[in-house]
Amino acid sequence: MNSNEIDLTILIPCFNEEKYIEHTLDTVVAAAEEAQRSYEIIVVDDQSTDNTYSVADKWVVCHPAANVKLRKNPTNRGLSRTFVDGAFLGAGKYYRLVCGDNAEPRETLVKIFRKTGEADMIIPYHPVVPGKTFFRLFLSKTYTRLVNLISGYHLNYYHGLALHLRYNVMRSGPYSFGFGFQAELITRLLDEGATYLEIPVEVIHHEKDARASALNWRNFLSVTHTLMELFVRRIRRHAFGG
Repeated sequence: MNSNEIDLTILIPCFNEEKYIEHTLDTVVAAAEEAQRSYEIIVVDDQSTDNTYSVADKWVVCHPAANVKLRKNPTNRGLSRTFVDGAFLGAGKYYRLVCGDNAEPRETLVKIFRKTGEADMIIPYHPVVPGKTFFRLFLSKTYTRLVNLISGYHLNYYHGLALHLRYNVMRSGPYSFGFGFQAELITRLLDEGATYLEIPVEVIHHEKDARASALNWRNFLSVTHTLMELFVRRIRRHAFGG
């Protein structure tokens, strides 16, 4: 790897995360430094209605040594659009999204960051999720089984925020909106022969308001679109070999 190249671009998208964004930045910077990876952090405020942007801006001013850039979307673009846009804003060889609610402990991020370069995709999964209700766990496991059934793959989890080659995100950025984009991107890259490594990690679940939560009608439509896209793509792959 070129000595001047940044190892890792870390995107932190935020929507109403004023309570967590400072702690998230502390955690991410500490993890990247402990993992001994050169990094840049891009914080994108997705038109929050609280003080997320000003809190993040204050943190950046107070930590001039940290390589952190702060952006604000002109309109609320959603997670998947912000994810793809962030890949084009970055300069690192590898790319990962870290949610702004500080749900991943430092030890989890260190474990993921240290695997950088071992495969095209480092795919985390969560054996246990403290704070997540039985209903949410049921939905999550059902979704994973459906994606595996339709795609033909056998991963433990698709929503664990995989670490990718940044080029792959720019080249094969997902078309889904909402949380369905992760499964779409992972399976598309697997179809193309990308290598992957699954690793178990710990997370903490935070309940959010209806708009920021994964349980809303927009994400339901996103997941439905993703499953249909996977089905069509698998049929096309078997019928035409691509």
